[in-house]
Amino acid sequence: MISSTRGIVFHQLKYSETSIIAHIYTEEFGLQSYIIKGARRKKSKNTSAILQHLSLVELTANHKEKSNIHYLQEVRPVYQYSSIPYDILKSSILLFVNEVLYRSIKEEEANSDLFEFIFNSLQWLDLRENSFANFHLVFLIQLSKYLGFFPKGKQNENKYLFNLESGNFESIIPSHPNYITDQIANLFSQLVHVSFENMAEVKLNNISRNKLLEYLIQYYQLHLPNLGTPKSLKVLKEVLS
Repeated sequence: MISSTRGIVFHQLKYSETSIIAHIYTEEFGLQSYIIKGARRKKSKNTSAILQHLSLVELTANHKEKSNIHYLQEVRPVYQYSSIPYDILKSSILLFVNEVLYRSIKEEEANSDLFEFIFNSLQWLDLRENSFANFHLVFLIQLSKYLGFFPKGKQNENKYLFNLESGNFESIIPSHPNYITDQIANLFSQLVHVSFENMAEVKLNNISRNKLLEYLIQYYQLHLPNLGTPKSLKVLKEVLS
């Protein structure tokens, strides 16, 4: 069946001397793998340049039922980043977000809400001129909503700690070491309840920002055991230092 759909490129790899395989999260079919014949040829319309990390594309492909890989017939950009490629902080955030998404999302089925969240968030980052240093933190927290482990509640004088295993703000120290307290828990609570538009209201320095990032990665690892540690994490932390 020949179908067209919007997509978000997660990954590409060399398949032959002239072809590649691209892993693309699509609006209509979830995460899919596509062979792009001749993509490595200089004159190809479906060049690998279009299929860079988190490129936003429109694709037409022959989707075969019960097949793990499909043949892509045409792909074109539907939005071209204007600032991300030229901003070291934005590009570092993009690489980190891409790696988390590629390691986290495996479903081969449509999830329009998740697709729109990712698609719109990436455009927001590209268009934002300032006050985006907390983007990756808020993105991870909001993404957890679609992955099924969004933090519950908020910190107050009764529930002063956040249990990374249960995903709740609680009042009793758990028997395991996976929890955060005090000021860092307060900052985490604030981030849970903001959007991209007002996230700059949460005042973070580079030390607290990196500490929160470490806890968020730990939170993801507890709920997605196969996540591992993103290779891009070290680079992002260095850029934020």
